[in-house]
Amino acid sequence: MNATGVRVEAASPREPHARALIGELDEYLLDLYPPETNYLLDVEALAAPDVRFFLAYLDGQAAGCAALRRLDADSGEVKRMYVRPEARGRGIGALLLAALDREARAQSLSALYLETGALQPEALGLFERAGFVRCGVFGEYRDDPRSLFYRKALAPRP
Repeated sequence: MNATGVRVEAASPREPHARALIGELDEYLLDLYPPETNYLLDVEALAAPDVRFFLAYLDGQAAGCAALRRLDADSGEVKRMYVRPEARGRGIGALLLAALDREARAQSLSALYLETGALQPEALGLFERAGFVRCGVFGEYRDDPRSLFYRKALAPRP
């Protein structure tokens, strides 16, 4: 728990609170972007061994989620980042990103990547404040004007 009343912890994406948040995120993204430009990992993909899923609780209520998917031996990807609209502006997104950063460093990763939509200015600001910088297309993504790609270098391995 921290001063804002937010707790972030590793969780199963199969939990009811997680499923509800993932469903809300799907609806939100499908309202903004055509289905072919959404790269949504479903609950089972988020439960894979190469993924760590986190829930954020605000005053004991599930308020946000995020996942770290291992891409390769050196890098990971931020997936399924979401904070409920009524909980935004409380630092939850930053705390979720900090949890992903800690997990990536614990796995000795040297970089984090993410793909996000161009129509989400608040998310773009959050990612940039957290040290992510624009980069080119990576992984299974394709170049699309609706997608933006980011990378964050982590401290080199000792």
